Amino acid sequence: MTKEQIRYILIGGLIAGALDITFAISFAAYNGTAPMQLLRIVASGAFGKEALSGGTPMAAFGLAAHFGLSLVWAGAYFVLARSKPLLAKHAVICGAVFGVLVFFAMRLIVLPASAFPFPVHFKPLATALDLLSHMFLFGLPIAFGARKALAGETS
Repeated sequence: MTKEQIRYILIGGLIAGALDITFAISFAAYNGTAPMQLLRIVASGAFGKEALSGGTPMAAFGLAAHFGLSLVWAGAYFVLARSKPLLAKHAVICGAVFGVLVFFAMRLIVLPASAFPFPVHFKPLATALDLLSHMFLFGLPIAFGARKALAGETS
């Protein structure tokens, strides 16, 4: 992997993370949850209920964990796209599908396996908006980053 490829993976992952957390904070605020509390809820995946009263350091950890996971997902997409060039060639469709897969992986595997202290719900409006967010705000930047990273490679 070249420095240029790492650069595009980081760009895709960071843009995806920024857009995703912006959506999450906005939707949470609309529903009455303050941004710092949302970030502590993210941190609760690692620390459980204690994170909810952890103040600014716990919110900062939640933000860092969110971006860390975004970069892991971006790296995973790059690895998959390197072995399956169709994923880079059809970045819009494949990125949107990847966003859906990430949504379900997080909701059905990662959160239940973590210390997250709340039951995972699939409320219709929240689920629909979160799915759209993961498709277009998360999956697409990652897929475009991977496509750019792989642009010079031959299959």
